[in-house]
Amino acid sequence: MRHSALFAAALPVAFAASVADWRARSIYQIVTDRFATTNHSVATCDPQALKYCGGTWQGIAKHLDYIQNMGFDAILISPVVANLEEETTHGYAYHGYWTQDLNALNSHFGSANDLKALSKSVHDRDMYLMVDVLVNHLAAVPSTPSPPKHNATTADKADTPDFDFESMSPLSSKGAFHPHCFITDHTNQTQVEQCWLGDVHLGLPDIDTENMTNFRMLNSWITDLVEDYKIDGLRISSARYIRKSFWQDFKTAAGVFCLGEVSSDNVTYTSDYTQVLDGVLDYPTWFALSEVFSGTTANFSKLIDTVTRSQENYQTGLMTSGSFVESESQPRLPSLTQDASLIKNAVTWPFLHDGIPILYYGQEQGFSGGVAPGNHEALWPTQYKTYHKPLMEHISALNAARGLAIKAGEGFLTSPMKFIPQEYENALVVSKRPLLGLLTNAGNVSMAPTTWTIPARQKLFLKGESLVDVLTCMTYEVDPVTGDLTVQSAYGLPVVILPTRLLEAGGTLCPASAPPSDDSRMASIEPWHIFTSIILLFFHLICTFGSIL
Repeated sequence: MRHSALFAAALPVAFAASVADWRARSIYQIVTDRFATTNHSVATCDPQALKYCGGTWQGIAKHLDYIQNMGFDAILISPVVANLEEETTHGYAYHGYWTQDLNALNSHFGSANDLKALSKSVHDRDMYLMVDVLVNHLAAVPSTPSPPKHNATTADKADTPDFDFESMSPLSSKGAFHPHCFITDHTNQTQVEQCWLGDVHLGLPDIDTENMTNFRMLNSWITDLVEDYKIDGLRISSARYIRKSFWQDFKTAAGVFCLGEVSSDNVTYTSDYTQVLDGVLDYPTWFALSEVFSGTTANFSKLIDTVTRSQENYQTGLMTSGSFVESESQPRLPSLTQDASLIKNAVTWPFLHDGIPILYYGQEQGFSGGVAPGNHEALWPTQYKTYHKPLMEHISALNAARGLAIKAGEGFLTSPMKFIPQEYENALVVSKRPLLGLLTNAGNVSMAPTTWTIPARQKLFLKGESLVDVLTCMTYEVDPVTGDLTVQSAYGLPVVILPTRLLEAGGTLCPASAPPSDDSRMASIEPWHIFTSIILLFFHLICTFGSIL
């Protein structure tokens, strides 16, 4: 049942950041508790201990330079609301996903003024603030400590302890949630939407979103949250666990860009959520991407097929999707492969993608934690150092190149990426004009260089046009006779091509290859050239007037 008419009278005023504005952004994702402390302390933080380590909103605000200097112009932070305080059999709720009170903030991260100050600091830098939100469930522990008879996946109510519903707010009665049953089959959509996540040790009561009181409350809550803290966008966690008809009204209530997390490798299944949300995390492509760049044996056919079908099936193609390599819920790529070339190729992908690139904190430092909580490392032991960090330099160059591609006005944000067939299975060419991505999973142990060929019939460049690899600043020239382009790279490293005409004189990206600015052209003219030009102009005028007279 849809409730649009009932909610229409309470529509909020949307902020300035439109869906189109978000397309041009590049997002840095943060686990708030693990990014930065308020007082710059470097307290020991063991991810496996499952405890709060001290990261705060003030800490984030103090290190925005670190983020912005890599070229990111938006941040995504952990859920901000109050979570379970007590230690559970799964640890503490440092990650922010065990909501206990929607109407209170997580005091471990700071106060309301701290969050408002962070929002202001972000906006003062012309950056956007995205907040992770979770509305599928709240969290509760058993009201009795007796152990269950069966394992944690049982759906048998008789063997499940009662949960402390009164500890939750604003929903504090059993009737506010779907009847208890744990999800045992994630392919059964009825179970996915009506049953609970969690287990007998930590219940995640599934909010009854069909209940009109709950429906109005959730929409009112998100309106207030967005307005109070001047939030520009939302990442909606566990979006697939709520009926799709709920999201259109929730999105309207939020009044900002809404990006849904739908963890599935199925393009058709995921595409349904693009009909009701502004975009989704591009999980189908992530599954294929992880497979192809975690080793040197897979070819690119699955990746190409997944992207092509997503472009055809998603509501806006992949244009408003979020492209990522790592996240808080997925293992870091270096935990799957130590091959630096494979990692660089994978990291390059989101910046060539049709959608919005999202970089998970610590990726730039080469963090290698595996599945959660191993991938929730503290960042402060790095002291936020930026020098001698190959991935940081790599990411900064990609952000800069993407920015130039957008500025060029050649349709980078509106034209879908295309694949140019190659002779070799380990070579991939992604055309996202004016960028050209040349990727490979040959790996850094490959003895033979990877070769990519772009024939003139693709009409990407002019004959003799000057090009540059933004990752190495090596220059290339399109064959002046045939118009073909052939590029080779050693040790399995990626190449990202940009016409040198788009480089900015005095910029940070490959400045030696940039065309001279108008000012530099003027500065390069010798004084005697100027004097000679004036004399010649004087004699020309005399001759002209003399002929008239």
